[in-house]
Amino acid sequence: MKIVKISGLMLWSLVVLATLTQCRKEAVLPTQVDPVVPPVVTPIVIPNASEVNTFVWSNMHDYYLWNDKVPNLTNTYYQMLTSTSSNYQRNKDSLNVYLNKFSDPSKLFNDLLYQYKVVDKWSFIVSDYSIIDNWIAGISKTMGYDYQLYYLNSTSADIIGVVRYVLKGSPADLAGVQRGDIFAKVDGVQLTDANYTANLVNKESFTLTFAKIVNGVITPTGKTASMTAVQLQEDPVYLNKVIDVNGAKVGYLVYNGFTSDFDLELNTVFQQFKTAGVSKIILDLRYNGGGSVQSAIYMASMIYTTNTSTLFTKSVYNGILTPYITTTYGASFFNSNFADKINTTAINTLNLKDIYFIVSGETASASELLINGLKPYMNVKLFGLNTYGKYVASLTLKDYDANNNLVTTHKYAMQPIVAKYANSLGVSDFVTGLVPDVNVDEKKSAMLQLGDENEYLLKTVLDYIKGLKSQRLTTLGSLANSRSLVARKDLMQFSRDMYVDPQKLAKRSR
Repeated sequence: MKIVKISGLMLWSLVVLATLTQCRKEAVLPTQVDPVVPPVVTPIVIPNASEVNTFVWSNMHDYYLWNDKVPNLTNTYYQMLTSTSSNYQRNKDSLNVYLNKFSDPSKLFNDLLYQYKVVDKWSFIVSDYSIIDNWIAGISKTMGYDYQLYYLNSTSADIIGVVRYVLKGSPADLAGVQRGDIFAKVDGVQLTDANYTANLVNKESFTLTFAKIVNGVITPTGKTASMTAVQLQEDPVYLNKVIDVNGAKVGYLVYNGFTSDFDLELNTVFQQFKTAGVSKIILDLRYNGGGSVQSAIYMASMIYTTNTSTLFTKSVYNGILTPYITTTYGASFFNSNFADKINTTAINTLNLKDIYFIVSGETASASELLINGLKPYMNVKLFGLNTYGKYVASLTLKDYDANNNLVTTHKYAMQPIVAKYANSLGVSDFVTGLVPDVNVDEKKSAMLQLGDENEYLLKTVLDYIKGLKSQRLTTLGSLANSRSLVARKDLMQFSRDMYVDPQKLAKRSR
């Protein structure tokens, strides 16, 4: 092996070279890094909700009776408060995100109802407020007859209809239709539980074929009635007469709806009762699904008293409206006393002690309000079946601009439940209805004309007044054991509603 010797000079040169090399490494500057520039972020803009959706939410938030039980009405992120609030924009965006999920306002409305179709079975929304206006006025497109549908027997899907009353001057009246008529076919087609909606309910022109039932078999009578629906206003004051009962004058009134357009006509009937010396009254509400709270107050005053200091009913509103009403109108707003006038017309009162109601499962809302409100003051007796069980009322809500003018961008209106009612003793919440003192079922009878003193329900009341034990009629109707399917009023959207006068509760500004 060859050994290489390094001289001193060479060694010194290597050391210097290494030192210089090390110095050069330490003198190298770090790599230049450009400053970090944050990326440009486009802010997310939440579009404002539609005018109609904003209307639906804000009014349900303010007016709905059960607003405290609906999460999307109590959500604190949706409470905008005022435009000066520090959280205003954040909350407005949160609410808009929720509202923008609904392209159909009716779906938004239903999403805001408390246990829809379970607890709240009555609130509704329409796309055209004229629908509500017509309903309140008692106006509808109809042939002018009311009916109940029954199964023919326990094994068949075939159904029959029984006419319960006919409006005077209506297409049905002009076609000769009468209470008690039984129909089985429409335009020659036998009605079944699968086709009655299309063939009977949704048609505006058809021919009914009438029949009789013999031993469960449908037998045509040869009678038919051809009708076309027309727009008409139903007069709820259907029939009134005075009956002599053991020397006493008893007024009998069939009243089918609390429609405020007919309050003065009703007052005239009570003047006739008063002139005749009526000392008791039989009020037939078997087909009365309700209507105006104010009309119920007027009728109660016609029956019992016009003393305006006597309490008839008390109302309860939600936690937002209650303090607003108290501040704006005073605590007396919640108490509705008996009335002495309808606008400027004096109310004709009978100042009675005894009243007899004919009721059914279709007797609802304002009818029940009347009965419940009179119970603390009068001897009230009920004949028939359990009433429906509705002690809450709705309010018509339309969309107004800042100048209190109806908006023109849409015609939606709502009828949400806003209040519940109790009588002067605090009785309310009768969810299963008011229980009759004498249980009697109309379908077990021969369908005599309303007002006939042998008509099953009326005879039962008259016998009671006479002190007689009501005798079961020897001729029972052919429907005595038939299963009910549905009544015409069950098929109507507003048939069991009770509403607060919109003028009484002025629009609340947000």
